[in-house]
Amino acid sequence: MRKFDVRQLTLAAMVAALYAVLSYFGNIFGLTFGPVQCRFSEALCVLPFLFPFTTPGLFIGCLLTNLLSPVGPVDIVFGSLATLLAALWTSKMPNRWLAPLPPVICNGVILGAMFSWYEVGFGPGFWGLFAWNAFTVALGELAACYVLGSLLLTVLPKVESLRRLMPQPAKAGRAPSES
Repeated sequence: MRKFDVRQLTLAAMVAALYAVLSYFGNIFGLTFGPVQCRFSEALCVLPFLFPFTTPGLFIGCLLTNLLSPVGPVDIVFGSLATLLAALWTSKMPNRWLAPLPPVICNGVILGAMFSWYEVGFGPGFWGLFAWNAFTVALGELAACYVLGSLLLTVLPKVESLRRLMPQPAKAGRAPSES
């Protein structure tokens, strides 16, 4: 098991808190839950590309947010696992342009299926509803991750105190400051 230093643990905890706060804020406008959603907090899902140790923070932040989900335990489990899977996959992306893609795919597929099952079960109409729900969730993820998340990927490597926390690139194609 990998050990985190105090700075990494602190940043992961801050990401968890920020994810939950941004999600609760978005809930005021009705954007956080449901098949048509655009969580501002999902922009944070690109952070594992720069800071792989933020993955547990994203998972915990999403878990805390989903405790208020109208879908209940299904969203707590599957919604949180979708974010965990997306964060793990994002940390493995080869460049910053692909880093926002895992949250779009994972949440579109997993949440699309979850909402469809919640609404009609696996009976007639599931696949049509799944296609629609996957599309709407992925569209919200595209907005959050490729617009707001790309801003984070551009700005954060320029912050000197954060640059020290970024792992050194193992291969030439994955520099944090890559444009």
